[in-house]
Formats: sequence, structure tokens, C-alpha cells
Amino acid sequence: MNEESRAERERPSQLRPRIVVAGTGSGSGKTTVTLGLLRAFARRGLTVQAFKCGPDYIDPAYHAAVTGRPARNLDAWMTSSEYMLEYYLRSSEAADLSVIEGVMGLYDGKEATALTGSTAEIALLTDSPVLLVVDVRSMGRSAAAIVLGFQLLEPGVHIAAVIVNCCGSASHYRTVKAAIEAACHIPVIGWLERDQGLDIPERHLGLLPAVERGELEPLFDRAADLLEAGTDLDLVLELAAAAPALRYPIAKGLGPDEGSAAGNLSEDTPQAMVTAYDSAPVIAIARDAAFNFYYADNLELLARAGARLAYFSPLSGEGVPPQADGIYIGGGFPEEFAAEIAGNSIFLDGLRAAAAAGMPLYAECGGYMVLARSLTDRSGAMHQMAGIIPADTVMQKQRAALGYREVTARADCLLLKQGECLRGHEFHYSQMNYAPGEPQLYAYDSHGRSGSQPEGYVSGNVMAAYAHIHLASYFPAAARLVEACHIYRERKTGFTQ
Repeated sequence: MNEESRAERERPSQLRPRIVVAGTGSGSGKTTVTLGLLRAFARRGLTVQAFKCGPDYIDPAYHAAVTGRPARNLDAWMTSSEYMLEYYLRSSEAADLSVIEGVMGLYDGKEATALTGSTAEIALLTDSPVLLVVDVRSMGRSAAAIVLGFQLLEPGVHIAAVIVNCCGSASHYRTVKAAIEAACHIPVIGWLERDQGLDIPERHLGLLPAVERGELEPLFDRAADLLEAGTDLDLVLELAAAAPALRYPIAKGLGPDEGSAAGNLSEDTPQAMVTAYDSAPVIAIARDAAFNFYYADNLELLARAGARLAYFSPLSGEGVPPQADGIYIGGGFPEEFAAEIAGNSIFLDGLRAAAAAGMPLYAECGGYMVLARSLTDRSGAMHQMAGIIPADTVMQKQRAALGYREVTARADCLLLKQGECLRGHEFHYSQMNYAPGEPQLYAYDSHGRSGSQPEGYVSGNVMAAYAHIHLASYFPAAARLVEACHIYRERKTGFTQ
């Protein structure tokens, strides 16, 4: 037996009560069911850890508001199956129960004939039972055909139970329950009636401020009330507790320490030369209602690579922290707060000064928009932005991009060497219009379902693009950014000595 096999056998099994909440398609009610379960189990005094399959920022914000714990994303395409499993196990250690919300329909993902990027893929990799949510409005026995089809498409996926949504009455519920249980031999454990009080607002209209202000609390409580009234929550807990034990994976690519998510840094990966906490480079991170699209593990990976993270709120009138050695501006809803951002001269002047001084400045999507010269909102009003990038951002009524992306660096930059790749996704309603006559300094070649095209902007230590990248897709990227900040810190402190 080799050393790796021996270590694998010696690793203790990990019991993690868990359930995947999946839908037959988008709009089936899985988010409502997930939020109701999270709130209902939290009311029972359980520590519940929420997860979201795939690249999503809005649902995790709901989850965090309901549970009081940061939610986590699970994605085996943007990262890897080993990383995803390790991350799930580590993130769920202190929880009594994990509730994993799916994405789109159970089998919807990156490919038409495979499970890549789907909820089913995550369910299989985590060996989790699936609670299937079925919208049964205007149907009776046909609901059984839908569930049976989901069972037969991928028999390895363990659909353990069903919740039916949008029932017209208790009698309607009894009809579909009997039909599904007779044909599919799995329990239908609960139902939700048609209730406009459960409607979740449009996802792209600045929801996070409403979450932060507590305005969605009545919706969370209503969902929990209805689930407690119509669903066998004790059986949900039994199904979750029956999930098989898991082991931490032993595989290359998890981190410098086997089984950690810090990143498997190769010999040619730059290391942040940090000897003490006080000498660690500081990365300033804009985080508030306008800038909030960050994967929790992206921030953790930067910290593990040697950075100190300092958060600031442009919407609160704050500027770049004076101790900053680098800046990271994530995505969010800057278009909803364009006037406030334009009015914060401390913030915008700080960005300009940082760029002029050569401070590493990395921005994604919403952050990319703020680095442009202007932002035209949905009403047609134009707002002046930082003007670091020679382009103007215009909001559109129609979605401009959606989907997974693999990006390849066109030249050496803050995160990558030329030809190296990261994975992530795009989702935006804006268009970046570069000024005529200005050279287009693209950051990436971005490849998605519709092909490959140049994307983003890079110049010196400024790098920005629409792509939301996942640092766990290529671990050296986090260390490269931290190293650039460390070099800037050394140069800055050398100037002041």
C-alpha cells in the first residue's frame, strides 16, 4: 500500500447531516423552500450552514440573512471536485445541518448531455440526498410523470423526497401526493400553497440593501410558517442525518497543506514574503450594498496567501483606507447607487491616486464599471466615475452576458502570467464602450458557450474585467496578487523611511 492510500484509509469519516434542495427548473420554488427550511430549523435552535450550488451571489445573501452565518458556494467546474468536497467538509464542521440550494433545474448545467456545473453533480460528489421541489399548478397525476422522469434520467442521484409547490388546495395536495408516491415510491413530505406573500423580488434590482435593512424578514418568516404547517420537518432531518459519512479528499491541488484550501502553490509561484503580521500587505476591499459580490473562499485564499483584508464602504462616504497596499473592488449594484458613488470624491480620488502611484488595483464587473469614466444608469442619467479606464458604462434593458467563463491572460498581469487561465462566470446588464482612438488593452481572452472573445482591461497594476473569477480555479493567482501588493508595500515604506 502506498503512502497516499494509507493516509486515505487513516482519515476519519466525517458525519455531515445534509440535504440538497433542487427544483425541476428555475422558478419551481427551491429558493423559497430553502429559505423556509433554514428559518424553520434555526427556530429550533439548530446551527444551520447554507450552501449554494454554482456561481451565485444573491441567494447566499438571503441564506446569510436567515441563518446569521456566511453562506458558501459549491462549484466543481470553477474549482475542482476535490477542492469543492474539502471546502464543503471544512465549512460544515460546526453545523448541525447543511442545506444546499441547487441552481436552475436539478440536471441543468454547463453541458446539454453531462452533469458538469449542475446541482446533480454536487449531489453526487457530496453523496447527498435530494429534496425535489415540484411546481404542480394545473396538474394532477402528471406530477408523477415529472418526478419519475427525474428519477430515471440519472439513477445515481438519490432523490429522497418531494415537496410540491403552488398547490391550489389541501385536496390538490392529496391528489398529487398519492400519484407521486404510487408511481415513484418516494415520500411527498410537504407542500406550499399558491401565496403571493412568498414572491421574491426581482434579483437584479438592488436586493441586498433590502436584505440588510431587514425588509425581507416577513418573507423568510412566512416561508418558515408555511413549511412548518405543511411539511414533515422531522423527516427532513432524518433524511439529512442518513446521508453517508464522507472523508476529506487526499489529492493534489487542495493547498500547501494537504486537505486545506489555501492553494497548491508550485515552485514557481511567487510567495508573499511576510515575516510578521504587521508587515503583511493590506488589501482594501470595497464591501457594502453597491459592492458585495465576493466568494467567501476567494477572500480566505487571499488571507491565506499572506494578505490582511481591510473592508471599507464607499456608500458610507469612506475612501480607500490609508494603510492599503492594494485594492479589490468586486461586483454588485453600482448602477443602483451611481449618484452616491459619483458624489464620494474621497473614494474616487483615492482610486485615481492609487492607480497613479502604481498600487495594485483589481476590479470585477461592478468594480470594472466604477473604474470607467462614466456610468449611465437605467433612467439614462450619466454619472462621473473614476476615469481610470478610458471607457463609459451604459446600462441596458436586456441582459448582456450570462454563463461560465474560462479566461486566459493575454500578457503577464496581477493574477496570471501570459497564457495562464482562471475560471469564473459573467452576469451583467451593462456594456463597456471604449473611447474612439484609445488602444484597447484587453486583460483576457474569455471563452464561453458562444465562443471566445477579448475582454477586460489591463495597464500596469490596474486590472479589471466583467468576469467574476474564482481564485480556487488556479491557486497561484491569489499569491500573485498578494505578492504584487507586498512589493508595492515595500516600495511605499522605503519611500517613507
